[in-house]
Amino acid sequence: MPVSRASVQDLDRVASALAACLPALNRALDRRVAQNFARPKPPEGQLALLRFVSQQEGATVREAADALLMRPNNVSALVSRLAEQGLLECRQDTGDKRIAHLYPTSRARRELAEVRRLEGAHIANALQSLTDGELDALGSVVGALTSLTRHLHSVPAAE
Repeated sequence: MPVSRASVQDLDRVASALAACLPALNRALDRRVAQNFARPKPPEGQLALLRFVSQQEGATVREAADALLMRPNNVSALVSRLAEQGLLECRQDTGDKRIAHLYPTSRARRELAEVRRLEGAHIANALQSLTDGELDALGSVVGALTSLTRHLHSVPAAE
């Protein structure tokens, strides 16, 4: 594990700023995308599940729950809703009939592509308003945020 030279006070300040900024950034982007989406945009939990299933076709509810840091019963409820909406296909496991494998439908793929396109367009538009220094700083921090996300996913939640 890398050793940080930052003080506890500096770490607390950065942690607090990130905890405030990242959800606000996500909400702002979500609102912008929803304004331009052709129909009601699926909620973020549904999109997260569809994104996972698109990357891991054939995953089970348990695998999706583990990857998304959600409870299996919550993922199961999302699966039912998405299947009813024609966005997810559930195929029964040949060996164990209690297990379903999840696959995105072609409609889900189209909607995910549209969400990604809109997200990229809105972010690119916002980036144009930044200074060169701010753009350089964001470029440098992307890798660190990716590492931070990976670490938060791999560390068990505090009791």
